Amino acid sequence: MPKHILVGYDGSETARRACLFALELAACAGARVHVVSVLQIENGADTSALMMTDNGEERLTALRDEVAGLNPSSRVPVEVDLVHGSPGDALLSYVARHGVDHIVIGHTERGALARWLVGSTSTDVLAKAHVPVTVVR
Repeated sequence: MPKHILVGYDGSETARRACLFALELAACAGARVHVVSVLQIENGADTSALMMTDNGEERLTALRDEVAGLNPSSRVPVEVDLVHGSPGDALLSYVARHGVDHIVIGHTERGALARWLVGSTSTDVLAKAHVPVTVVR
């Protein structure tokens, strides 16, 4: 059974369903949930300056409040983090750094052109993860 479950969270309906699934799984397994939201910054000259000035405290506070609303009984220990980077890579890096042994991620339907242009986080995670992954629709 998993002990550390990561949920990729972007505030979408599928991300909320994924978070609820992870909380239920964690309650059954006695696990901890890591809810991680990725702040994606486009490449450019201002990227480093923006990352240094925007520590995301307001976003992190809002995210913690939103996740607390999904876990009202607080029966599952939850850590909420905001990280910078490309979503798939940032989530997988978090997995490696925090001993996560299961990933839960929502799947968002996109057309072929959108997948080609911006990619799919769930596809990226599925292709590269070294731990079990559950994709919630």
